[in-house]
Amino acid sequence: QVTLVESGGGSVQAGGSLRLSCAASGSILSINSMGWYRQAPGKQRDPVVTITAGGSTNYADSVKGRFTISRDNAKNTMYLQMDSLKPEDTAVYYCNAHTWSKGVGTHYWGKGTLVTVSS
Repeated sequence: QVTLVESGGGSVQAGGSLRLSCAASGSILSINSMGWYRQAPGKQRDPVVTITAGGSTNYADSVKGRFTISRDNAKNTMYLQMDSLKPEDTAVYYCNAHTWSKGVGTHYWGKGTLVTVSS
């Protein structure tokens, strides 16, 4: 079991910045990738960026050059630095962890944190 807790959401004007945090606890060693997803009102949940245990990242085209994922392994925490925010970035942002154990893959989700970008 992995528990994820997000923080850092809020309201900001277009062009501003926010940093989200995701603290992980539980079976940390079974995590093989983590990431941030977002869900805008009335839309499906989409990936924003993922990072593997080896550090490989994959960003959505819409956030490349503006968002940066990082992690602090000592604190079991992942971050998402969001710069040059746009109104279309408004969404609930979810932290995700994927584990692989005994041939079974499992996705874990945080409860989400709301980011609102005003024009």
